Amino acid sequence: MTQQRTVVVTGGNRGIGRAIAEEFVALGHRVAVTARSGGGPEGTLTVRAEMTDAASIDAAFAEIEAALGPVEVVVANAGITRDTLLLRMSEEDFTDVVDTNLGGAFRVVKRASKGMLKARFGRVVLISSVVGLYGSAGQINYSASKSALVGFARSLTRELGARGITANVVAPGFIETDMTAALPEEQQAEYKRAIPAARYGSAAEVAKAVTWLASDDAAYISGAVIPVDGGLGMGH
Repeated sequence: MTQQRTVVVTGGNRGIGRAIAEEFVALGHRVAVTARSGGGPEGTLTVRAEMTDAASIDAAFAEIEAALGPVEVVVANAGITRDTLLLRMSEEDFTDVVDTNLGGAFRVVKRASKGMLKARFGRVVLISSVVGLYGSAGQINYSASKSALVGFARSLTRELGARGITANVVAPGFIETDMTAALPEEQQAEYKRAIPAARYGSAAEVAKAVTWLASDDAAYISGAVIPVDGGLGMGH
């Protein structure tokens, strides 16, 4: 049995982040979620944090540490999209997405790593996407921010691997969320045809991969990219 840990899930108020928080709670961990609005699932502590603001993240972590103790597991899940084709993509469309998705992961992991180094234990899980390496028209900003998390996790592994800290990437494919439910039926069917498993995944299936990577069972896994995509991105 993995011992109970203090876990932070960014963007834990909806979708995949919420499912990850729920799974950690179900396993008996102490869980905090960051959210810009709304609240996390039952049994979690919700704190406000803005991913583009280091001071906001620092304040959120201070609040979490005071309530739940030093953070041992961090899941960088918060992200945004500003989908549009390259020639129509504004400077702002690009920088906003990169600063939130990649910059946010940097700020959160940097703040969390201080306590992890002291404890000589830590689990960092970065939530990427199948499009990070598979690519997707209209998502140059988003896919660039998500593929960058692979280099981030691998560099972090080389820096902190000797201190009992692991850093891994989970790359979900098409997952049943509010976002995919809003797609036209024709488009949904087209996407499903591309997936060898012939179905969308559930947020709970992503959550199980994340909690396993954070567990003692995965202590010797670091710098890995774990796809949860029904075979869509094979070879990446």
